[in-house]
Amino acid sequence: MILIYMEARAEYELEPNFASLLMLELAQEQSVDDLMQKLTHRLMENRPAIARFRIWLVEKDADGNKFLQARASARKSSPDSEAEYTLPDDPFTRIPFGSGIVGGLAQRGEQMVVNDLDKNPGELSRVDWLKAEKIKGFNCVPAIFKGEVLGVAAVFSRENIPEAGRVWANVFANHLAGVLANTRAFEEIQQLKAQLERQNAYLEEEVVEAKAFGDLVGQSAALRQIISQIDLVAPTDASVLILGETGTGKELVAREIHRRSARHDKPMIRVNCASIPKDLFESEFFGHARGSFTGAIKDRAGRFETAEGGTLFLDEIGEVPLDLQSKLLRVLQEKRYERVGEDRTRHADVRIIGATNRDLKNEMMAGRFREDLFYRLNVFPVQVAALRERMEDVPSLAKHFIELSVKELRCPKPRLTRAGVTKLQSYDWPGNIRELRNVIERAVILARGGVLDFDLPSTNISPAPLLPSTGQKAEYFTEAELLQRERENLLIILEKTGWKIKGPDGAAELLGIKPTTLLSRINKMQLVRPDNPNRRPIIKQPHFASPAYDDEQFNHGGLAVHEL
Repeated sequence: MILIYMEARAEYELEPNFASLLMLELAQEQSVDDLMQKLTHRLMENRPAIARFRIWLVEKDADGNKFLQARASARKSSPDSEAEYTLPDDPFTRIPFGSGIVGGLAQRGEQMVVNDLDKNPGELSRVDWLKAEKIKGFNCVPAIFKGEVLGVAAVFSRENIPEAGRVWANVFANHLAGVLANTRAFEEIQQLKAQLERQNAYLEEEVVEAKAFGDLVGQSAALRQIISQIDLVAPTDASVLILGETGTGKELVAREIHRRSARHDKPMIRVNCASIPKDLFESEFFGHARGSFTGAIKDRAGRFETAEGGTLFLDEIGEVPLDLQSKLLRVLQEKRYERVGEDRTRHADVRIIGATNRDLKNEMMAGRFREDLFYRLNVFPVQVAALRERMEDVPSLAKHFIELSVKELRCPKPRLTRAGVTKLQSYDWPGNIRELRNVIERAVILARGGVLDFDLPSTNISPAPLLPSTGQKAEYFTEAELLQRERENLLIILEKTGWKIKGPDGAAELLGIKPTTLLSRINKMQLVRPDNPNRRPIIKQPHFASPAYDDEQFNHGGLAVHEL
């Protein structure tokens, strides 16, 4: 990986001290880039004979093939000039493993020292440069750690390489290989730590978002169809496109697919495409290198890198700008991408799940969504039903959200009546499950442990006829007629329930009113049971009942209801 050249001169006895101090300095570095830069600068200090020094590290491409990538370089145009610390883009910047002199030395793990290049350049190329710079010596040595070549370094000198330089280069390179291995391990730990921090931050955002949906709750045919589709596609790595209205729980479907997949022990990262500014999409997806644009003060990993090995959920994918869709398609097809401002190609081991409330076919026809990207995403579409199409799940969802609201809002547990469920099932729910969650939370707060009353804009309930139709349409009702109709309505309900006032299927619950209110009206209208004219419902004095409200017992302001 590295080579150190010791000049043959009278002051040579000082070189061991320099080498030992340098090795101590390098052992304190925790960044590979800083390690490379410090090594290059220190070796070029006060060494006029060195014309060029370069370090390559062994890396792998997306297919696992090894290559040498130059990580640091310096040169002096003359012995008296200042060193230039640049990394030029030339044919030697990236060398295939085993190719050429340097690549071959790396593959074999051998050192190479050549002297008298001014007389015989041998296998070395660029003879004109060797003559112009008056190069005599070449020393190239691999850095080997536990039998593995981590890199190679080479020096071109205007003096021949002494035998001591060969020996010291090996000693120093082996020490430096150990330092490099430790530095890489430290960097990997830091990267994993940073990735965990990013994942935790994303998960915290997702927990807040997920509260608006609840879990996959219900037993409707529509929900069972969704679950059967999840069971089919989850074990595969196929891309999934989840379709449905806003608030139907598309993210929960994505989470369930991830949970049942082989990637369940890796993160699922969510990207809300609708909330990303157009200019930042590429950086958000793929990350960026420091200095790649104004405000890029440090390297930043994108969502693809954060989701490595797991699932990337692209919510509202229809909002992705058209000019970025081609790059997204490339990642889906080739599993490769580059950070903004960086040439290094990275491999993306990520499963893609997209979701949208748009009709992407119409968007495609209008030229706002790429056809090839649509078909790549639409490998396995999942249609999430609207809440109005699965009304039989409303009771289960309501109970689920009540439990969550009581726990999160720290409110007393209220009681859900059948009249309340009927009211919920009679509403159209344009906001779907998210709207249901909000209505439940508001009702739990207002109930203060009593009966839940839902504040809904309107219902689709068609009132049952109170009296047999006479075929005539009344223009209006007098007060006496209204009271008569109310009396007859109460009699119909009481007869229907067998004069059961409270509890499940009781008259009060069917009417959606409190039992005390119903008994008050019965007394006011002097209604009596036909089978026992002497038996009348009355309201007794208050007593304290259990605070656990259910369908068999009420407690309204300390007033208990009985039927005698």
